[in-house]
Order: sequence, then C-alpha cells, then structure tokens
Amino acid sequence: MTTEPKTGREARKAAKSGNPPAGTHPLPELRIVETRVYRGPNYWNYDPAIKMVVDLGVLEHFPTNTIPGFVIALLEMLPGVGQHTCSTGKVGGFERRLIDGTWVGHVAEHIALQLQREAGNEVGRGKTRGTGEPGRYHVVYSYGEESVGLAAGKLAVRLVNHLVEAEDGFDFGAELERLILLSERAAFGPSTQAILDEAALRDIPFIRLNDQSLVQLGHGIHQRRIRATITNITGSLGVDIASDKKLTNRLLAATGVPVPRSEVVGDADAAVAAANRIGLPVAIKPLDGNHGRGVMLNLADEAAVRDGYEVARSQSRRGGVVVESFLTGNDYRCLVIDGVLRAVAQRVPAHVEGDGKHSITDLVETTNADPRRGIGHEKVLTRIKLDDESIAYAREQGFEVADVPPRGHRVYLKRTGNMSTGGISIDRTDEAHPDNVEIAELAARVVGLDIAGIDLVCPDISLPVRETGGGIVEVNAAPGFRMHTNPTEGESQYVAKPVIDMLFPPGAPSRIPIVAITGSNGKTTTARMVAHIMKGMGRKVGLTNTDGIYVDGRIVRRADSAGPKSASMVLQNPTVDLAVFEVARGGILREGLGYQRNDVGVVLNVTGDHLGLGGIHSVKQLAEVKRVVVEAVPRDGIAVLNADDPLVTAMARHSSGSVIYFSMDAENERIKFQAARGRRAVTLESGRNGDMIVLKQGRKSMSLVWTHLIPATFEGRARMNVQNALAATAAAWAVGAHLHDIRQGLRTFTSSYFMAPGRLNMFELDGYRVVVDYAHNPPAMEALGTFVDRLTEPSAGGARAPVTGRRIGVVATAGDRRDDDIVELGRVAARYFDEIIIREDANNRGRPRGGTAALIEQGIETAGEARRTTAVSTILDELEATRGALDIARDGDVVVVCVDHANQVWKELQRRQHGDASETDGLRAVVGVMDADDEIDLEL
Repeated sequence: MTTEPKTGREARKAAKSGNPPAGTHPLPELRIVETRVYRGPNYWNYDPAIKMVVDLGVLEHFPTNTIPGFVIALLEMLPGVGQHTCSTGKVGGFERRLIDGTWVGHVAEHIALQLQREAGNEVGRGKTRGTGEPGRYHVVYSYGEESVGLAAGKLAVRLVNHLVEAEDGFDFGAELERLILLSERAAFGPSTQAILDEAALRDIPFIRLNDQSLVQLGHGIHQRRIRATITNITGSLGVDIASDKKLTNRLLAATGVPVPRSEVVGDADAAVAAANRIGLPVAIKPLDGNHGRGVMLNLADEAAVRDGYEVARSQSRRGGVVVESFLTGNDYRCLVIDGVLRAVAQRVPAHVEGDGKHSITDLVETTNADPRRGIGHEKVLTRIKLDDESIAYAREQGFEVADVPPRGHRVYLKRTGNMSTGGISIDRTDEAHPDNVEIAELAARVVGLDIAGIDLVCPDISLPVRETGGGIVEVNAAPGFRMHTNPTEGESQYVAKPVIDMLFPPGAPSRIPIVAITGSNGKTTTARMVAHIMKGMGRKVGLTNTDGIYVDGRIVRRADSAGPKSASMVLQNPTVDLAVFEVARGGILREGLGYQRNDVGVVLNVTGDHLGLGGIHSVKQLAEVKRVVVEAVPRDGIAVLNADDPLVTAMARHSSGSVIYFSMDAENERIKFQAARGRRAVTLESGRNGDMIVLKQGRKSMSLVWTHLIPATFEGRARMNVQNALAATAAAWAVGAHLHDIRQGLRTFTSSYFMAPGRLNMFELDGYRVVVDYAHNPPAMEALGTFVDRLTEPSAGGARAPVTGRRIGVVATAGDRRDDDIVELGRVAARYFDEIIIREDANNRGRPRGGTAALIEQGIETAGEARRTTAVSTILDELEATRGALDIARDGDVVVVCVDHANQVWKELQRRQHGDASETDGLRAVVGVMDADDEIDLEL
C-alpha cells in the first residue's frame, strides 16, 4: 500500500479520477534514482530487504487504471502478481488495486517480488512509501539472494516502462530466463541448503563467507564452518586418504572390509597386464578422481581396457590410474555421518526409456525438461548431457542417438550412477542389512571421515554382502546429500539433522551475547564502559565503535566502525565470546544491522541530530530509525531504555523481550511503575554524600556505587557520563554481570585518552585545563557547557581546584547538518564560553569552506541576553585553531576543544608538556596502540 506524500496530492486526485493535467500522456519514465541493500533488520523491514528510490516522472499523474492495456498485459505476462494479497489481506487483492488504480512505483514493488518467486526464491514482504518529493517513492521489498533481488528490481522497472510503451527488442521471456539462471547460480547447492535449513530450525545463525558454499554457522567462539558437506572438523588426512583410491582400498582390505582387487598402473600396457592378472572384466578409474569422472566399468577385452585407461588418465590429477575387478550388482551410496549410517540410496545411471516414437536425442530433451533437473548440483536432479561417452555407450548397446528405441527398452547413457551425470536415486535406507550397515560404518572410521559417502556394489543391499558377493568400491569425502534428501523414488531422509547435531550437540550454544547501543549522544562511551565491565569478568569482548574494532581490548582496525560490516567482522572472529556494538544511525539507514538480533538493545537518547540526511526529516523519524535496535530484541532478550526521554520510553512496546529502564531521577513515574510491577530499573538516589547508582527489582533495592567515585564522571560533575554509567550498568546487568563486577568496572573506567580517546578527556597543562571532546550537536554542546559550569564548583574534599579563569572554546560541527542546527550550536556555545574560536572539519561534507563557520558565528551573534561570549574568531584548520586557543590560555583557565581528529590534538598537547617523566611514560603507552604513521615525537 502506498503512503502518499503531501506534495502533489491534488494532481494524484485528478489522475485517479481520470483527469490528469492537460496535455500530458503516459510515457515510460519510471527510473531508479538510488538502490540500497539491507542485510539485517532495518528501518523499513525486519527481514533483509532492498530499497529503491524511484522517480515516476510523468507517470506520477497516471495510476494504472488510466494507462491503456497496462493491467491486462501485466496479468498476462506475470499472472502470479495478481494473486498478491497487498493491503487487502485477501488473495487477489493486488489485482483489485491494479483495476481500481495504483501508482507504478507500487506496481514495481509487487513485480520485483513476483519475479523472485518465479526464480525460486520465496519472498513476500514489501512496501511503497512516499519520499516527500513529488513523484518519488521508496520501493522496499524483501529478497532471498541479494544479486537476484537487485536484478529483479531492475527488471521490474524495465517491465513497467515496457507496459507503458513497448520497448524495441525487449523479450520478457528471455529476461525472466536470465533471472532464473542467475538465481540458480547464486543459490546454495542442495547439500549446503539442507544443512542451512536444519540450522534455521535450531535457531543457528549463518554467515556466507564467499559466493560459493563456504558458510559460517554460529557466531564468535561458537562458530563452525562448512563447505558443502566438508566441515571444519573434517580431517585433512581423511580427505587425502579418500582421494587416493589405491590407499583406501588397501586400508579397507587390511581391516577385513570386502573390496575389489586392484592395482595402480602408469600406462596402457600395464593396465592390460593388470587386467589379465586380476581377471576380466575390470573397472578402470582415476587414482584421485571424483563425481564419477573418468570411471569406466565392465571392460571385458584388451581394446576396451586400453580405451578405458586413456579416459581415466585424462581425469587423473596425479597421473595414476586404478585397475580393479569389476563387481556386478546394484550401485548403492551409503551415507555415514559421525560414525553412524544415516541413509542408503540405490543409484541408477542416466538413461532414457524408449516409447517407440522418439529418438534417443528427443528422449533426452524430454527428460531434461523435468523441472527437477538443472545444471550441475543446482537442483535435485542433473540434466543428462549427450557427450562422446554417452554416444559411445549407447553404441555399445546397439543404438545411435538418432535411433528410436522400442517401447519400454532402457538405454543407458552413463556407466556410473552418479547424480552429477544425470543419474536417479531410489531410497533403500530401511532395507539395509545390519551386516552391510556395520561394513559401511567401519569403512568411514578406517578412512577417518566425519561425513563419508560409501559406494557399495552388491546384488541386494538387504542381504549380507559377504554372502552375496560385492564390496566397497570407493569412499568419498564431501558426499552430496540430494540423492537422500530428494530421492527420485522413496522416502526423503533428513540427513542434515545429524550433521547439525554433530557440529552443535543438543544444548550447545551457537550464538554469543550481543549488546547493541544506539542514541544521539553517548554511544561510544557507553559501549566502552560495557566492554570494560565484561572484560573485567574474563570475557573476550568484541567491540565496535566510531574509533575502530577492538577484540579483548586490542584494536584490530582503526576506522569509523559503528556499522553493520564491522559487526559482521566481530561475529566472524573465533575468539570473541561477547559482542558490544555501537550502532549508528547512518549504518542502519545504509545497510541495516549486521546481524539478525541482539540480546540487549540499549537506546540512550534521541535528539535532533543528522536531520535532513537519508530521508529523515524529523526527530520522530529519527527515533524510528534507532528503534530498530529495540525491534531486534528477541523474546528472551532485554531492551534498556532511557526513562527520561519520552521518545525512547515509547519504544518499549516494540520490544519482544523485557525492559530495563534507567533514569537520572528516582521519582520518575516510569521507574516507580517498573518497580511496582516487580521489574528491573536503574536510577540515582541522592543522599548527604552525593548520588548513588541504585539497582531496583520490585521492592528490592541494591546500592551500587557513588557517582563521584566513578572516574569518568569527574566527581559527579560530568552528568552525561553519569547517565552513560546508568545505561552501562543496566546493559551489563541485562547480560548477566554480577553487581560486584559492575561496580569494579565503573570504578576502574576512566575517560582518559588511553581508554576513551576524544570522549571528555581532561589534561592539566601549565596551570590551566584542557578538555577534549567530540561534542558536535546542540544537546552535546549543552551537556559539555554544563560540565564546564560545574568545574567552577569546589570538588568533594578539595581533590581538584575549581576553574577560576576564562572559558575558551574551540567549536565546530559537521557540514552536512541543517543550517538551523548549526546556528543553534553556536547559540548554545555562546552561553558557556567567554572566548570562542570557530573551526571546521577537514571534510566539510559538501558545504563550501567557511560556510559552517559562518553559521556558527551567526548563532553566537544571535544568542541574545544569555550570551556569555565576548570574543569570537575563526581559524578553520583544526590544529591551528587548537594552537590558537592554547596560546592565549593562562593560569586558572579552561580550554574546551571540540575535535574531529582527537589524535592530532593529543599530539599537540603532549608537545607542550614540560618533560614530566610520567607523561612520557603515558605517551609511550599511547604510541603502542597507534599506527606507524601516527608516531609521536617523544622529545618533550
């Protein structure tokens, strides 16, 4: 259902009534302006989705009921689209919408969904919403395979335009076939998909690691990996043994497993000699082949042996060829998983059944038309290929491929029953004799494979092979599952379940706890606090924030890492047992979350920052973006919400789990209500000695720590860090931390440059103080200014002298903020600083040099009676502006530097130190965690 933007509403009403603007007519002007892929929960959809911003052009004035022939042609070309329920909730609802009239952006959404269904991807969710600009819409739809979803969106737009006005050379049938082929190439193979389906039933997450079949199951320390049916516990030695057919034969024979006699030969003459020693007929195969390639069976004379040798030799990587006695009987594949036989399938070689009317070539085409058959392993059956081997084998049976076989006569086209060459399978699991089961299980153990495909040739699997004759002709690593999960005849065997049980025994964890933290201000500090608390408990914490990616306290990547890709990097790290993610607005809007759910979702606050970016124009919309973290909380998870912020408090109803509120006010009504219901909350209680952080659960109240004893609060003066400490306490409590661990973590966390660079770092320098912070929006500047005010008050016990001199501020903000927000930041700064130096970021984000500074100065000049500032200057370069402020500072002053690159400001502060040994030691510690190109001069 399309939500209309306010602009252009009269034009839409005129169009729907059949009266578009005079002089206009439908033109194929639908175009894609922007495309984004969301790989996790996002602003638009909980499931992975694709969003296209489309421009309708003149079609904005033409709903579907005003475009001649549009609806009929669409339903003829893509009948399934009319069956969509759409907003009506009833099958066929979208057809009614088309007839009554809807806009073509909405149509593109439904076509994109249906095209994916036609390609074999089961998807169903979508929505179309106005952007606020006339004729532009957000078209959002779910996808199965990313490449297929993107291609479906492009084809949908092209089809809409074609239906408006026919495009020369556009063949929808051919385009759809290309999409289907793309889907088949991008999809996981049957074996991998079977394992992933079983993993989904067990709520085990997965990450695709390449465009093939390498997949990570689980997160962090609990992860396992598979590539098709090879697992991370599959021994390389077992794979090597299985790939050497002669060695396999010898090892099996040594343990009493029935196997054919065999010899390895290096030329055709040796093959003939070996065949004569073994006894004709024989089978010849590559020493290290797979998928039945190069296997020649039932070779009964010297000429056949020579020809068979050449075929096998061409498929051998090492050059060796095995000659072995030919065993007669049926070909059975026994699947052994974790030492237990789980399935048996009889394999029948690729063949056709004569009907007395059609040639072999025609019969192959008919057989390949079966929708279950595809290319390679992409479907449950493989198409039969009429190659030289097939032609020669048919000729041996007395037929050319142009001949018409008699009705009921079976013509075999392959010598082996491999599914990969077009064979079929018949399930025989329940018929296997216990002796044969024991032999197959023993063979898997001898070779040393956790998942093994045992090829057993015997007259009847229900009779003991030692009595009827036969034996094991091959042991395969990475056996295919499709002959068992999708047999041509018989019952399907759910062989993926024992694989998952082997990798993740019942009760074993597959996920690590994830704490996701978002908000307008305080995210980085809170995330660092939580990570510090959990590290103190011995957890291996993976942390992402705007400074970089940290694992167990060590930085592994220095960059703004508050997005989904960084989260995925942490979840792929096999040492991490708990993840703490700073989740930024931009990452949610660009790609969504980098995971499916978080055990703890923390929302600190919502203020008017970044408005006007990414289609977000109001604080309410911004709250909806940040609410994604709460929506990703599962039933057994916890949302941690700021009870002092109404926009955050309202998110509680969107959490599937429970809620812990935190508040700076013990009398907050939400906190009281929470306690009355026996639920958890964290708040402050004031006393003679200051403010105490208190944990509440029903009637129980537990004192944690005085705020003035938390170093990061600067004896309680930094109220923003008091609030961050409340949030961190609630988050750590939610993830299972004990009160003693939380208390210790807060007591040892500092806002020094070493622990939280650029987050309220304070330095003593030549009798004055320097505060370095990333404050970049009006609420953050307000909090920073309040902190400066509190610095003028005497500290408890006189531990820190109050600020008695001037307040000098170096202020800036990002250039992509709204003009009004930049001006407001200047007004706020003017209330707290005596002198202000305005600077700009090196990257002004599209705004001309000096433009941001001019707006800040405008705010300062219009601050009115509340203005404290008496002197204003502009130095655009960050480092030069910092130096200018430090140069004019005197004893008792405080210099506040709002930084973009905290590192270079830190270097400047260190340069100005006067050779204090302790500072030099501290400097060395900083150098130890910096990149080589960030080296600092130690000659103070």
